[in-house]
Amino acid sequence: MPSTPTLALIALGLIVLLAIAIRVIRSLRRFARARTLVGDGVGNGVGLLKARSAALKVAIAERRPKEQARTRANPAYDRRSGADRRITNG
Repeated sequence: MPSTPTLALIALGLIVLLAIAIRVIRSLRRFARARTLVGDGVGNGVGLLKARSAALKVAIAERRPKEQARTRANPAYDRRSGADRRITNG
């Protein structure tokens, strides 16, 4: 029967294709896990950096004398309207 070698080659090709697909899927899963771990680490570092920056801003603001807080010596002072440009919570 002349179609038997063709069917055997098709079956062999499907088996090889399935094996390659399984290896690729496993590799993609490992990559996704590693990407998640790196992303979490970077996110934690960025959050910590933001917290440190905010703490420094608060410490600097607390050290500034009260009369300087609303004068032109303060970079947060808005020279156009005479208002304070700092954002307040409230």
